[in-house]
Amino acid sequence: MKKIRVLIIDDSALMRQILTTLLSQDRQIEVVGTASDPYIARDRIKELSPDVLTLDIEMPKMDGLTFLEKLMAARPMPALIVSSLTEAGCETTLRALELGAVDFFSKPKLDMQEGMEKQAAELIAKVKAASQARVVRRAPTVSKETAGAYVLKSSAMIKTTDVIIAIGASTGGTEALRELLSILPPNTPPLLITQHMPEKFTNAFANRLNQLCQITVKEAEDGDSVLTGQALIAPGNYHMRLVRDGARYRVRLDQEPPVNRHRPSVDVMFDSVAERAGANSIGVILTGMGADGANGLLKMKEAGARTLAQDEASCVVFGMPKEAIKRGGVDRVLPLSDMPAAVLEDVESHHRRRRWSQ
Repeated sequence: MKKIRVLIIDDSALMRQILTTLLSQDRQIEVVGTASDPYIARDRIKELSPDVLTLDIEMPKMDGLTFLEKLMAARPMPALIVSSLTEAGCETTLRALELGAVDFFSKPKLDMQEGMEKQAAELIAKVKAASQARVVRRAPTVSKETAGAYVLKSSAMIKTTDVIIAIGASTGGTEALRELLSILPPNTPPLLITQHMPEKFTNAFANRLNQLCQITVKEAEDGDSVLTGQALIAPGNYHMRLVRDGARYRVRLDQEPPVNRHRPSVDVMFDSVAERAGANSIGVILTGMGADGANGLLKMKEAGARTLAQDEASCVVFGMPKEAIKRGGVDRVLPLSDMPAAVLEDVESHHRRRRWSQ
């Protein structure tokens, strides 16, 4: 099997050594070189033709964001951001994902050597996923002022308040969610979102989306009401479940054991939506590594929900949608660009069925 050729770009000699040691433990990965700044990295890329880059953000001579933007314009290739968990680091990492980075790996706060060793399996898995990723041109951000034009006809008849839209995503999901949510109108039914992200990142991600979208986007808090025109994002390190509170829906957060190695888990959220909302729900699975969400989406479909999956061509990593399709949990497979209209069509279809049954 052809090895995955990795170039490590980091100004810290210690970090370059740690990353080289950890990645070299896997037989499928070969670290072909390192670089201490973007100018050296540029020459190493030309010389070595790596399959994947690991990229630090804070570096001398040229910061990682500027380098990434130039790279994606001149020679697009999979880049894994190696970032700290500081608040500023979250914002910068999210910007890197917007510029085209495939995913990010969070540096531990304390005891770098031991912390990195504990996360070696995650690091290796992300490098492998990045090697299979499609580096796609990012869609332009749709402003709040122009978003309505995209969905005026589709949204004109949306009046129902009892539909729950549940969305799961992982690798590549931050930008897929941005593209999807920025087009939805302010009267869209409630959305519950589980995106695989660590603590702190989910709050920064929700705040960033809230600035772009017509709907309100926030990191979920335990007991939050599920409301029309609002998207709740599961916080990092917490599962999010839909619960019924009399005639209303709320969300509950917990730190039960990880499911499919994830907390938050898409399956946990989808399972709760299938149980509590059943046919009054729409399930959407977007780009991501692994199989989290595949079983839960099938449960939603069996409970009467409409279910959608992002197609392979528009996914950064097709793993999660592919597994959901394979297990029979998907009604329709669509390109990401068609997903907003499809979700709204399913909402309207639900509204018509209710009207005719009354």
